[in-house]
Amino acid sequence: MSLIDLLTGNTSNQVAEQAENKFGINRNQVIALLAVATPLIISYLRNKSQDAKEAEALNNALDKDHNGSILNDPSQIEARQAEGGSILDHIFGGQKSTVENQLSQNTGISIDKIGPILAMLAPVVMGYIGQQKQQSNVGAGGLGDLLGGILGNASNQAQAQQSSPLNDILGSVLGNGQAQSGNPLNDILGSVLGGGGNQQQQGGGLGSILGNIFGK
Repeated sequence: MSLIDLLTGNTSNQVAEQAENKFGINRNQVIALLAVATPLIISYLRNKSQDAKEAEALNNALDKDHNGSILNDPSQIEARQAEGGSILDHIFGGQKSTVENQLSQNTGISIDKIGPILAMLAPVVMGYIGQQKQQSNVGAGGLGDLLGGILGNASNQAQAQQSSPLNDILGSVLGNGQAQSGNPLNDILGSVLGGGGNQQQQGGGLGSILGNIFGK
């Protein structure tokens, strides 16, 4: 299963449905958030995995807690929300509030709901990575290449598919998925969401795409 399949398939829809029911948020807004946040999380993990200790810790966490079963068991999504919050604290660290503020501004989802929705998403993303790790049979030393490959393959797939609101979002975000500035927040949020920087995508970036979808 590719990252695009994850974001457009049943698991993503289950996250969106549960978030819609729990927080009263438009499902399309939630799906747009997932389309941005998922590659952002993977980008942060890819950067962390360049450090041997971080790679070993991620490898152990994937082996222990993230075998991919959540992808076929939607009941785990809300049940593991608290765990997801801890995952995000580790992934984003001191940039967590900045990430949440940027996502809130560009999706129209209130800041108090961004964190809980991301916490529902985080175990799903970890489960997906764990599944890909098992299929590729890689250890700690191969995680960086695995995560980079996930983003690169998704970028190619998104750019090749017929234009649609979701594909346009994924194309804009994943177009920067392989940027190498060393800061995923700048690579993805700064250039695609913030509307600045040399990597700005044509058409105004994600902000204008979301504006077209939601009439902002």
